Amino acid sequence: MLNRTTLARPYARAAFEAASADNTLERWSDALTFAATMVGTEEMHYLVGDPRMGGERVLEVFIEVGKDRFDEAFLNFLRIAIANGRLELLPEISEQFEEQRRQADARIKVQVISAMPMDDEQTDRLADRLKSRFGREIEMDVEVDESLIGGAIIRAGDQVIDGSVRGRLEQLGRQMTG
Repeated sequence: MLNRTTLARPYARAAFEAASADNTLERWSDALTFAATMVGTEEMHYLVGDPRMGGERVLEVFIEVGKDRFDEAFLNFLRIAIANGRLELLPEISEQFEEQRRQADARIKVQVISAMPMDDEQTDRLADRLKSRFGREIEMDVEVDESLIGGAIIRAGDQVIDGSVRGRLEQLGRQMTG
C-alpha cells in the first residue's frame, strides 16, 4: 500500500497548479488549511466513516461549515477527493501544497529547537545566516527544549544541523566507546 505522503502528492500538485493558474494561492492555502482542520475533527471522522453518508452530504457539511472560504474551484477539488476516498489526506495535501508554495516563492521552512528562548535580534541574526546558507527566504518556527542544555538543533527540509550541547556530548560518547 502506498503511504499517505505519496497518495497526497498528485492532489497537492493539482491544487497548486489550479491555484497558480487562477492566481489564488492564498485563497487555496486558507481553504486547504481550514478543510484539513475540519477533517481532523472527531465529528468529521465519524461522518466520513459512516456508510450511510454519501459524498454529497459530506460536501454539504463542508459548505455549511466553510461558508465563503470555499469557492467553486475548491469545492470541485473536494468533490474529487471525496469521490476517490482521499478526504482523510487533506492534512498531507495541505502540507505539500504549502511546501510547493515555499519552493515557488524561494522560501524554506526551518524548525529551530533552542535550549533557551531566543529574542527577536537572535532570531533575525539566525534567519539571516540561514538565508545566506540556503539561498532562500526563511520561514522559521522556534521551539524551546531545555534538555538540549545549550545551543540548538536546526531542521531545514531533509537537513539537520545539531549544534546542541546534548548532541555534542552524545557524539563524544559514541567516539569514546567506538
